[in-house]
Amino acid sequence: MDPNKYMNTGIWGAIITAICCFTPILVVGLGLIGLAAITKYLDYTLFPLLGFFLILALYGWWKHKRSC
Repeated sequence: MDPNKYMNTGIWGAIITAICCFTPILVVGLGLIGLAAITKYLDYTLFPLLGFFLILALYGWWKHKRSC
């Protein structure tokens, strides 16, 4: 797989996850569709997801740097 795909996926995933972590967009959205009860579990899923996407971006950057 192309290292740029890993890097792009990691960067975009981290951006979207960070927006959901640090702004109330996801909380308001879940409240609007009636799933506000699961907002207390968001920290348990969003922070590891953010870490995963950042590691994926670093892995893609490392593979790209190594191939050049």
